[in-house]
Amino acid sequence: MNTASPLENLQSLPAWRRAVLKVGSSLLAADGGGLSPRFALGLAQFVSSSILAGREVVIVSSGAVAAGRAILPKAAEAGATMAARQALAALGQAQLIGLWQRFFERPVAQVLLTHDDLRNRRRYLNARATLNELLALGTLPVVNENDTVSVDELKLGDNDNLAAIVAALIDADVLFIATDIDGLYEANPRTHPAAKLVPVVAELGAEVFAMAGGSGSAVGTGGMRTKLEAAAKAGAAGIDTVLFNGRRAEVVRELAHDRLHGTRIRAARSRIAARKYWLRHAPVEPGAILVDAGAAAALAGKGASLLPGGVLGAEGEFRRGDMVEVVLRDGAGERRIARGLSQYSAVDVRRIAGRHSRDIEAVLGYNYGGNVIHRDDLVLL
Repeated sequence: MNTASPLENLQSLPAWRRAVLKVGSSLLAADGGGLSPRFALGLAQFVSSSILAGREVVIVSSGAVAAGRAILPKAAEAGATMAARQALAALGQAQLIGLWQRFFERPVAQVLLTHDDLRNRRRYLNARATLNELLALGTLPVVNENDTVSVDELKLGDNDNLAAIVAALIDADVLFIATDIDGLYEANPRTHPAAKLVPVVAELGAEVFAMAGGSGSAVGTGGMRTKLEAAAKAGAAGIDTVLFNGRRAEVVRELAHDRLHGTRIRAARSRIAARKYWLRHAPVEPGAILVDAGAAAALAGKGASLLPGGVLGAEGEFRRGDMVEVVLRDGAGERRIARGLSQYSAVDVRRIAGRHSRDIEAVLGYNYGGNVIHRDDLVLL
């Protein structure tokens, strides 16, 4: 395997304020079973230094099944069945969160998701709101696949892809994937010792995927190919992906100084451009939110969020999380001016129309935030 010093061939990391760090089972599993702090400690120190520098980090961590095997070894003997793996995951979740909590003085929050949670627009909004609130409260969210109830999601490399989806969910600037290899090589370095590390991937084409091999770990569920698939998902959202060796302490230490020994996979377009493109072209639900001239001016001239005070009403029967059009109604008639993800259903929008944001909970009995559509979820037409 290539043994070049991490002090050589360093490159600068992309500027970032918010990141997702994905940690695979191969970095957490102990040789004799269970979980080991050996490599997790260095990664935790990187997270801590990043937070102290004013940045935000969400960890997507594998390792629950590996932890469960140590608690109930007999279950591992029959671990080929889906039910057995789900049972092991349930046993190991507490151990996994306990491992991360031991490294941080701040509270560690467990967030269990399935891919279906993030495909469903209403649950997508709920998950994003929860993660953003956890970050605002100064906690460290640790996300994992909800393996106990998942079926199709327990497949090769699911947490790599989950990490990419979470990165897009929270509008991260970069996705860090810690693995047990230095990055992407021109060929498998375990079988081709002379293979060279690829420092930068400008575009994820077929020739790049051809470089990827299979899984190199007995405890993980993902190989390099799934990491490239995750990078493609993150790149579509305008997020760069960084692959690095989480077993090499000196490599992890350099990350804290914004220097990378590994592979940087560049996004196809900027994060803002990618999100605006999605908002502009995502399918829209029947119906619309009607607004007055003042709200239209604030949206167009100030880049503001849509507040209930400028809302006149709603057409159709859309639900919370649906993509809907924003229609200006004035003396000249009606015309489409924007589209976005509504934080409230059509029924709720009608009830809070014209009210102040502070009155939402009093009117509805609950509150999903003071915006009908947040400016990050809105694009002008």
